[in-house]
Amino acid sequence: MEAFEDDNPFENDVDRLSSEASSTSRVNISAPSSPPPSTAHLVSPTISHQSRPFPSPGTSRQPQPMYKSDFCCNRDRWLHSGGDVEILITDAQKTTVHSTTPYIVYVIQAGTAEARHRYSEFESLQSSLRKLYPTLIIPPIPSKQSISDYATNPSKAKEDVAMIARRKRMLQTFLNRIARHPILSNEHVFHRFLDGEVSWTEVLHSPPLSLLPKNILKAPSHNPTDQSVSPAYEALPNPSATYPLRHPEQRFIDSEMFTNKFANHLNGPMEKVSRRMLKRWSESAHDYSELGAALNGFSLNESGALASAIEKTGQAVDATYMSTTRLLQELEQNWAEPLHEYTQFASIIKKLLVYRHQKHVQYEMTKDTLENKRELLEEYEKSEREAKRLEEALARGRVDFSPRPEGQEENEGPEEPASAYLPPHPEPNPYRRRAPGMGFLNALSYTLHGMMDVDPETARRNGISKTRETISQLEDALHLAAQDLKYSGSTIQADLDRFQRQKVADLREMTISMARSHRDWCKKNLETWQAAKREIEKIPDHPNSMPATQSGKGAAGPSNTRRDSSATVNGR
Repeated sequence: MEAFEDDNPFENDVDRLSSEASSTSRVNISAPSSPPPSTAHLVSPTISHQSRPFPSPGTSRQPQPMYKSDFCCNRDRWLHSGGDVEILITDAQKTTVHSTTPYIVYVIQAGTAEARHRYSEFESLQSSLRKLYPTLIIPPIPSKQSISDYATNPSKAKEDVAMIARRKRMLQTFLNRIARHPILSNEHVFHRFLDGEVSWTEVLHSPPLSLLPKNILKAPSHNPTDQSVSPAYEALPNPSATYPLRHPEQRFIDSEMFTNKFANHLNGPMEKVSRRMLKRWSESAHDYSELGAALNGFSLNESGALASAIEKTGQAVDATYMSTTRLLQELEQNWAEPLHEYTQFASIIKKLLVYRHQKHVQYEMTKDTLENKRELLEEYEKSEREAKRLEEALARGRVDFSPRPEGQEENEGPEEPASAYLPPHPEPNPYRRRAPGMGFLNALSYTLHGMMDVDPETARRNGISKTRETISQLEDALHLAAQDLKYSGSTIQADLDRFQRQKVADLREMTISMARSHRDWCKKNLETWQAAKREIEKIPDHPNSMPATQSGKGAAGPSNTRRDSSATVNGR
């Protein structure tokens, strides 16, 4: 594990980023990495407030600095008030508002504001933030139900209590992660989502979301809604994610390798073993429940100390069932769910690195195209110079060999002809034979040449004009591509550094929570089983057991007394 962490390129010093990289190098990225700790308020009713689900308060929590003075709305002011703000999802309700079929809405409490949104609107918010901020790590939301669940029982899949409770917890974590992000927390679209004063459909059809381009690669990385630079961005290519780079940056190659390794660790052994562990804990809890019921029923058939001992054992088994159920819930909330969230984070980071890769390819392709166009322009201009030189030579030749009028003296200077002398066009030879069928081809060629401008001089000059115009557009596009590459590289690296700090803090809390849950489980079971042991010790010794000798020594050898099976059966 240490070697795995040593390969981590995310843990970079912020000072290593160039001050000229982008404006994001001046962004305060020292804000708390994890969502607010008290997300534990929304838990299963069976869990006490002493055992709080992920993320719990830890040493990584730092107060958010008050560096903002202008606020766009009340939610913005509340989020940056400097206090320990926390967004809660207080309830999940079934409704049929604006729909013919029932659906679940989640009630969001953000300070004094209350909003109601369905799962698809959370999904839309995440997608919108990903388009508005293509260089930032947008937190994930809980996964959708599988197709098989909907196929077997659609209504049950939508109304499953455990699934809704899981979504409440993870959607709350999603909102609080955005609220703790130093850049995303300033987005007014997020504030309007929390306010609930207008419908989400209206937010989607109003700026800035209505200004988003169809292709995010043909828009500025720092502001995809900027319409003033759209014509220049249209000249940029649209490369695929697998297009190779000629000059890749090593730090992003390392980041991609580490992300793949991190994702393989999570998707492979960790999640599989965690699911198997939870399944076995669940089966064990079910077995404890059945065993406790059986022992309690069996104690009714006995009497005396034996009945009390069996009943106490059954109570200990019941207590083990309850503590195991509680352990199972805590492991699911504080370990399995955050683990799955970080699996989603790994996929998001991969897409982020793909975006940066495409921006780099865009820059290289634009640069190559510009160089090719400059070479083409040079060839055009060379041809133009050769044509002018040839024309001047022909003009001089026509002047030198033009016929002089009669009576003009030899010593008189040459006069400029009124018009250049052109020899008559030769008539076609009437005796020249033509190949069969060439008459039709010649007529067709003559017609096409008449329809098309085949004047080489005009075509050349048009080519020069269009090439120069294209070069001007490509120069602007290359400048914008270079800016985007510089901005995306520095911003993505800064957010990867912030994510690394968040990951370290969250994994620390996850492991501490797992240790605490197992400790409490062991402590509770130890107490109940010690009480059962004391009750079991009250049962008198077996009648056939060898009594201790008066000298304090036990039996020296096997007893020769024959066992009375009837006495054992009758309890004597």
